[in-house]
Amino acid sequence: MPNITLSIPPDIYRRMRKHPEIKWSEVARKAIVEYLAKIEAEELSSDELLSLLGDEFRKELESTPVGEYEKALKETRDAEWKRLSTTPTS
Repeated sequence: MPNITLSIPPDIYRRMRKHPEIKWSEVARKAIVEYLAKIEAEELSSDELLSLLGDEFRKELESTPVGEYEKALKETRDAEWKRLSTTPTS
């Protein structure tokens, strides 16, 4: 897999170093894939998206129990409902 180098401001780098548990290359890879999908305005199949995200992401995805995904989906849905239901309308 090809490598790229990113330049970031020192203050951002210091903040990132406070979270060594996060794989920043994965965060960047996902952001790039999402951005490309937006600017190319095309629908990606699940297999294409997984291919773009890489084998490490696919392995992590496959090793995570379905229950964890269901829990995360419920929490996200509940948080979004709360956000939307408390947003003032004009």
